[in-house]
Amino acid sequence: MKFVAVTSCPTGIAHTYMAAEALEQAGKAAGHDVQVETQGSAGSVPLSDEVINAADGVIYAADLPVRDKERFAGKPFVDVGVKKAVHAPNDVLAAAIEAVESGGGASLEHVDASGSEVAAVGASSGAAPGTKARGGQSTGARIKQYLMTGVSYMIPFVAAGGILIAISFLLGGYEIVSVKPQDVIDTFSVASLQSWAGLMFVIGGAAFGFLVPVLSGFIAFAIADRPGITPGFVGGTLAVATGAGFLGGLATGFIGGFLALWLSRLNVPKAVRGVMPVVVVPLIATFLTGLIMLVIIGKPIKWLMDTLSEALLSMTGTAAIALGAILGLMMGFDLGGPINKVAYVFATTGLSAVALDASGADDPRLQIMAAVMAAGMTPPLGLALATVLRKRLFTEPEIENGKAAWILGASFITEGAIPFAAAAPLRVIPATMVGSAVTGALVMAFGNTLRAPHGGIWVVALISNPFLYLLAVAIGTVVTAFGVIFLKGLGTKADAKAPTGVPVNA
Repeated sequence: MKFVAVTSCPTGIAHTYMAAEALEQAGKAAGHDVQVETQGSAGSVPLSDEVINAADGVIYAADLPVRDKERFAGKPFVDVGVKKAVHAPNDVLAAAIEAVESGGGASLEHVDASGSEVAAVGASSGAAPGTKARGGQSTGARIKQYLMTGVSYMIPFVAAGGILIAISFLLGGYEIVSVKPQDVIDTFSVASLQSWAGLMFVIGGAAFGFLVPVLSGFIAFAIADRPGITPGFVGGTLAVATGAGFLGGLATGFIGGFLALWLSRLNVPKAVRGVMPVVVVPLIATFLTGLIMLVIIGKPIKWLMDTLSEALLSMTGTAAIALGAILGLMMGFDLGGPINKVAYVFATTGLSAVALDASGADDPRLQIMAAVMAAGMTPPLGLALATVLRKRLFTEPEIENGKAAWILGASFITEGAIPFAAAAPLRVIPATMVGSAVTGALVMAFGNTLRAPHGGIWVVALISNPFLYLLAVAIGTVVTAFGVIFLKGLGTKADAKAPTGVPVNA
């Protein structure tokens, strides 16, 4: 059979391409042709009309809305989350084959053993609503998708703005915060290093200024499609203006989105239907969102943010080390999933709060950013080391994945550990959590700070006490590696003792 597939994940980085590779390899192994369109952060090269027309069925392995879904109208399909394609591509392919053989009949549900993955199977009827969660999802799953959509659009602003600001401090020192846009316009000199530093600082600061509005705007977009964008962005901007920050942006994203969705569903006379999505809905939803933020929730959320900031700034000694360990546990738990991203967003929003403040050179929030990045590097690095130390515990594909994991881990792409965790989660995830917790705690104990939101070892020049930082990463890597070796070794002994045909829990 011939299949076409579309893969996408909330961040558009690792899962998107890992799912594509897994589906292609599963198809090749089973004698089927699977061609994949990756809708990731690097853009997308659409499948040709000829390839789509020749396909027997479609596989949607996406956590975000599939762009131009109407291209696949009328073909039998299977719709799963991207992690299902990474973890169990053969099951996804089998479901797609079933959909084709059944002619894409009435929609039905497939739930895996854990009950967490849902695949809707049927015949594509055309373009799906651009931002809605898949049918059959729970309320919690829908909320997670709305939140992750906002995060996925926010991360490029975090990366661009954060790294530009970090480089500006490296080139121009902390006094660079006094530079204003007009200063760059009036005094910029190509031959002046300080001028380039000032230019990067101003541009990076402009990018950082969009973080909360973009988060809020695209949460609202995920809920209500385009009518939600205006109330979401305006609400996020007001959240920044009132000092409600990140939490305020989350609130206005959901408030603006659900208001726009409710207004869009009102049964109105034909005469005004045409102007509802472009005038009436954005107008009323934006006004009500702004009213709620400024009059009702802005002040209490600002108080909460101020209280959290004060508590964070006062953390020293054991409390700071414990926080680093907790953040490390979160980074090592789902390896790029929602819990991992909560820790990452917590760190990056703290980074944005101090990025423009000269007094923040030793701010604890910069230590948190350092701890989160280090803790996110150790899972793939630890697994890569484990494949070198105990090759017999790993399959040939895992050993090959281990080679790539060195680069992925060094670049702070935690998802490099996913192929190992998918094959043996109970033997891998506890080890990655412990290793990441150790690294996070050590970074906080060493007092390392980081002004860049990403980059791994490639931004080591922007890390304070880089030797101690790399030492913390190395220790966590070793802890992860030996943890995996120990746990997989137990499994190997159990396999040897088990009667033939009796499966051993992975």
